[in-house]
Amino acid sequence: MKRRSVGLLVAAATVMAGLTAVPAEAHSSKRVVGYYTNWSGYDRNFLVNDLAKNGTAARLTQLNYAFGFVDEHGNCLSSDPWADYQRPFTAEQSVSGKADAPGQALNGNLNQLKQLKQKFPGLRISISLGGWTGSKYFSDAALTAASRAAHVKSCLDLWLKGNLPGLPAGAAKGVFDGVDLDWEWPGSGGNPGNVIRPEDKQNFTALVHEYRKQLDKLSWPGRYNLTAFLPADPEQIDNGFEVKKLFKDLTFGTTQGYDYHGSWDPITNQQSAIDGPAGDPTTPEFSSQVTIDAYLSRGAPRSQLVMGVPFYSRGWTGVTNQNNGLFQPATGPAPATYEAGYEDYRLLKAKLSGFTVYRDNTAGFAWLFDGTTFWTWDDPVEMKRKAQYISQRELGGAMIWSLDGDTENGELIAALHRNLH
Repeated sequence: MKRRSVGLLVAAATVMAGLTAVPAEAHSSKRVVGYYTNWSGYDRNFLVNDLAKNGTAARLTQLNYAFGFVDEHGNCLSSDPWADYQRPFTAEQSVSGKADAPGQALNGNLNQLKQLKQKFPGLRISISLGGWTGSKYFSDAALTAASRAAHVKSCLDLWLKGNLPGLPAGAAKGVFDGVDLDWEWPGSGGNPGNVIRPEDKQNFTALVHEYRKQLDKLSWPGRYNLTAFLPADPEQIDNGFEVKKLFKDLTFGTTQGYDYHGSWDPITNQQSAIDGPAGDPTTPEFSSQVTIDAYLSRGAPRSQLVMGVPFYSRGWTGVTNQNNGLFQPATGPAPATYEAGYEDYRLLKAKLSGFTVYRDNTAGFAWLFDGTTFWTWDDPVEMKRKAQYISQRELGGAMIWSLDGDTENGELIAALHRNLH
């Protein structure tokens, strides 16, 4: 499985002598969690203020900012200091409508996220650590009790206490309300070169517990969120995750609800079907049903299981013109704007001329085909279908990879949000 280097209705927390603060996760609706990447502001020119302009921020309960990295010593570091906290924004680019002033302590996306929280006070924001290209040293960081404690201390100091290199102490304090662990993957091969150990499975449980322990020691009116991104493949689940134990410390977990298939496969297929389609020649089956059932059967609580959905498509070209392009041989990945075989929904929508939309209403997925090129297709119709599935199965909500794929009017998140009950 591959993934790209891929406000809660907060109860007012009252801290009184002898009383525990109300957890910040207390809510009465489904979670809507979205990833915003620190590279979205480059070629895509999708800025934090676009989350306000297209209606996304008003519909999110949690935003995961991706990604912070872990170095060979287990310490947390920024993967892009310029994007994260150095880049100045003009008045037109900023959430507040005011330009960053020369010499101010905090610039970049983190300052914009702080402004976003001021505008949408119910929104929770977590720093997401790892990702496809940033998980190389997680195994080292999680190896011993001492390494885990040092790693967590480093990450909380950098991201939650806001002590960024070269800035005044605490310059970024208050931006983040929690940590999202995106180790891809404990005990399984992810990006080539990742450190992998058989004991990663137990060590990840211990790492999550160490995060929970240190987070709970920090001063906060309520409780910091602690979440994890979890793989779709049951084999990877069993290689690296003690599911029932993990969810005792996690606020919630998000499942990989996409990349079931892609242009690394020799034949076309779905990337985010709810159920396995009839006639699929590949084994084992990958689908949201398989993934969700795998976690539930291993002890994950329904209310803490948040299902991933894609705001992008996977594509093949040189496809045999049979069966409307589905399950057909291809010569390679479809040409695309930023990465061959991967296209944002908003960009693909603008190139629909010549394509026909096909839907499998039984398995729950759609695709585009023009006789040669095949794209998976998650549009508002499929977002509605996924939201209804999440609601019918009484899951905890939906997670989006990634928010920069939506249109200027936020049509995907609108369809998702209004159908979650």
